[in-house]
Amino acid sequence: TVIRFLRVLRIFRILKITTYVGESNLLLEALWASRRKILVFLFAVLTIATIFGSFMYVIEGEKYGFTSIPKGIYWAIVTLTTVGYGELRPQTPFGQFIAAIIMIMGYGIIAVPTGIVTAEIAQASKTPRQDHQCSTCKASQHEDDAKFCRHCGALLHSE
Repeated sequence: TVIRFLRVLRIFRILKITTYVGESNLLLEALWASRRKILVFLFAVLTIATIFGSFMYVIEGEKYGFTSIPKGIYWAIVTLTTVGYGELRPQTPFGQFIAAIIMIMGYGIIAVPTGIVTAEIAQASKTPRQDHQCSTCKASQHEDDAKFCRHCGALLHSE
């Protein structure tokens, strides 16, 4: 069995998986850099799910299957994430209106973390910038293609 396992490991050599380690590190760095934004976003989503789930418990009630607030929160999460199991469905017109709002919000919510991580990947994948420092006023963090200092106007020396 050990030899068979080692044969399976050969597939990684065939696929040359090791060439993608740098890209996976880039993705991990982007996820780590955006962790605070994503946590704030998840907190907002959980707050929205709690509020709308509580509303659905009050609006629909036990008659239509919303027997508790946690059950309503579960329904809100399933609807917000666009999973939609269908085990709980709002029956009243106002409940269906709230459900439609949550469904539309669900599509928008899918895009937010994608945008956050994509922005971090773009930031992390930029080539390392040379920090041009002005010899006159010692200001730094100029644009890559800057020829003059943005503070004093002196000529930047490219090295």
